[in-house]
Amino acid sequence: MARITTPAALISVMCLGEVLTTLDVFAFASLLPYFGQAWALSSTELGWISGIFFAGYTLAVPVLVGLTDRIDARPIYMTGAATIALSAAGFALFAEGFWTAMAFRSLAGAGFAGVYMPGLRVLIDRYDGPNQGRAIATYTACFGFGVAASYVTAGEVQQIFGWRTVFWITASASTAALMLVGLLLRPVEPAAPEAPTHFLDVGPVLRDRAVMGYVLSYGVHAWELLGLRAWIVAFLAFSHAANGGGGLTPTHAAALGALLAVGASLAGGEAASRFGRRRVIAIIMAVSAAMAFGIGFAAALPYGWVVAFTLVYSLAVQGESAALTTGTVQAAPPGRLGAALAVHSVSGFTGGFFGPLLFGVVLDETGGGATAISWGVAFISLGAAVGLGPLILAIAARRRREVAP
Repeated sequence: MARITTPAALISVMCLGEVLTTLDVFAFASLLPYFGQAWALSSTELGWISGIFFAGYTLAVPVLVGLTDRIDARPIYMTGAATIALSAAGFALFAEGFWTAMAFRSLAGAGFAGVYMPGLRVLIDRYDGPNQGRAIATYTACFGFGVAASYVTAGEVQQIFGWRTVFWITASASTAALMLVGLLLRPVEPAAPEAPTHFLDVGPVLRDRAVMGYVLSYGVHAWELLGLRAWIVAFLAFSHAANGGGGLTPTHAAALGALLAVGASLAGGEAASRFGRRRVIAIIMAVSAAMAFGIGFAAALPYGWVVAFTLVYSLAVQGESAALTTGTVQAAPPGRLGAALAVHSVSGFTGGFFGPLLFGVVLDETGGGATAISWGVAFISLGAAVGLGPLILAIAARRRREVAP
C-alpha cells in the first residue's frame, strides 16, 4: 500500500486516528449514571474509576513520550492503540464492579499515553508544510470530535445493545487506528538533540521557565476540562430528571458541547497566534473559572437553560487547549521535544486524575449530588483549579524577564 506524502493527508490520517482512539476515553463517563446504579457505586468510587484512566496515562507517558526523542513515534503509537483495544475487550469480557473496572480503565489510560502525544509527534516529525502551529491546533482540537463520538456512541449503543457492546466497539476503533498508522505512514528518524542526552532527561525542560509556564497551566486546564468531561453526562442527567425531562438527552448535549469546543480550541489557537499567547490563554482561563463558579448552581433552572449554559461553558473550557500545547511545542529546547511533551502530558493528566476524583468526593461530601448546591460546590473545585492558570503564566513570564541577560 502506498504511503501518504502530502501534509493534508497526513493531518487527516492522524486526526482520524485520534478520533478512533479517543472513542474509548469517555465511554465509561458517558455511562456514569448507569454504572452508578447497576454496580451500586458512590460518587467517590465513580470518580476513582474515571480518574484512574488518567493516572494510568500519567504513569506511562514519561517513558512512552520520552522515547519519541530516540525512536520513531509510529511503533509507540501502534503499541498504544493495541493496548487500548486489549483493555476495552477485557472490560467488555470481565468488568463486573469497582476493582475490575479500575484495572481495565488504568490499562486503557496507559494505552492512551501511547497514542495521544506520540500521535502529535508522529505528525510533527512528518509534517513538511507551513503553519506548524495550525497543524498542531487542528490535531489538538480533533480531540473534541473523539469526545463527542465517545458520548454519542456509548449512549446510543448502550440503550440498544448493552454496555459491553460499547467497549467492543471502542476496541475495534483502536484496532482500526493501529492499522491506519501502520499501513499509511512511512518510518522516520526523530531529530537528534544538539548535545548528548540520557533517557528521560527532563532537567532542561524543568529549568525552562517558558516551557513550564505552559506545562503547569496545562495541568490546571486539564483538571477542569477532564473533570467536566467525566461528570457532564451525570450533571445533565440530574438536571434532566429534576426538571421534567425533554430536549436533548444528556449524552447528546454533552456530545454537542464537545463538537462546539473543537471550534473554540481552533479559535483560541488562532487568537493566541495573533494577539499574544499568554495574554489570550490567561483571559480564557479567567472567563472559564468564573463560569465554573456558577454553572453547577444553575442545575435547578429549566433543563433547556442548563443545556445552553453548559454548552457555553464547554466553549470556554476548551478555548485555551490548542494554544497551551502549541506553546509547549514551540518553546521546547531543541532536540528535547519528546521530553517537553512528556512533562506536558504528566502535568495535564495528573490534573485529569485529580479533577474527576475530587469532583466525586465533593459530591459525596455535600449530599451525593442530590441538590443543585451539591453540584455547584463540585464545579467550584474545577473553577478554583483553572483559576490558578493566569497566575502561573504571570509568574513564569516575570521570572523569565528577571533571569534574562
